[in-house]
Amino acid sequence: MEKKVRMADIAERLGVSVVSVSKALSGKDGVSEQTRAKIVEAAGQMGYVPLRTKEHKAGRSNSGNIGILVADQFFADNTFYSSLYRSLVNRCNEYGYSALLELVTPEMESKRFLPVMVQRSKVDGLIFMGEIDRDYLRMVGSCALPYVLLDFYDEDLEVSSVTSDNVTGGYRLTRHLLNTGRDRIGFVGSVLSTSSIMDRFLGYAKAMLRAGLSLRPDWVLEDRQGRTAYIPLSLPEDMPQAFVCNSDETALLLIDALAKAGYRVPEDVAVAGYDDYHQDRPGIPPLTTYRVNTRKMGRIAVNQLIRQINGEEAVSENIVVSGRIIQRRSTSIE
Repeated sequence: MEKKVRMADIAERLGVSVVSVSKALSGKDGVSEQTRAKIVEAAGQMGYVPLRTKEHKAGRSNSGNIGILVADQFFADNTFYSSLYRSLVNRCNEYGYSALLELVTPEMESKRFLPVMVQRSKVDGLIFMGEIDRDYLRMVGSCALPYVLLDFYDEDLEVSSVTSDNVTGGYRLTRHLLNTGRDRIGFVGSVLSTSSIMDRFLGYAKAMLRAGLSLRPDWVLEDRQGRTAYIPLSLPEDMPQAFVCNSDETALLLIDALAKAGYRVPEDVAVAGYDDYHQDRPGIPPLTTYRVNTRKMGRIAVNQLIRQINGEEAVSENIVVSGRIIQRRSTSIE
């Protein structure tokens, strides 16, 4: 079977970016007429044939918009998702697309209301940013629009997704705490709430088991009800030396709970977060955390979606983006 020519193949042949090829073949601004002519000529010579989505087959015109759907609870006062959204907007602009944001409310999920941007055919593709009700996801996904998952994945769906390296992040944070001489380490996060929390817990568990340490159920603390509704933390009677938290938000809630119980951070209990999006707060030691590369995640998510919009065959894969530990005083042994 003859291999299909991709935009990436054209870009490699001409020594230009995939973005330039996409703009040239879709008739968008951003490339010179000379470059556009070379790209179009090369595409014809190489036998590039765009595979159209169902909307294009039905004669639907290109709107020039990409839809970003995010659960309302995630976006409220969450600078991590603001940072991720900014990355998406910037990358969409580079392709000549506008990014339209719509918040998905609990009522929309429970009553299965389609997003307005989908009802009114305002977008050429969708990016689901953050966990969302799976039945709702399947309903919107059945509307024949190409889509990509960002910051979560679903093993039961054949769809592209882009995530942080959550397992590695949880593992490295735990190893960092072990290297400070602490071997009584707990985890804070409702493990079944999201794929990200689950994977960060698995990284924590991997590091503990590799170190020959057992996992204590009383040291795994629930922090939320459902995906986003935070609940008061219940501290264990036998306190560990440190906690790995599934997010910076949870880490700050833990530090508050520890302070009320008379524990000092990091002298009595060390605390590590995840995401690196929270600003320092007065009276709280700067937080050791795992910095997520939101810029790269956003760029890759848009790249994956644009390929589908332009007719390239979708490949169902989870693309994992590396981050790095940022060591600060909340885990210091000094």
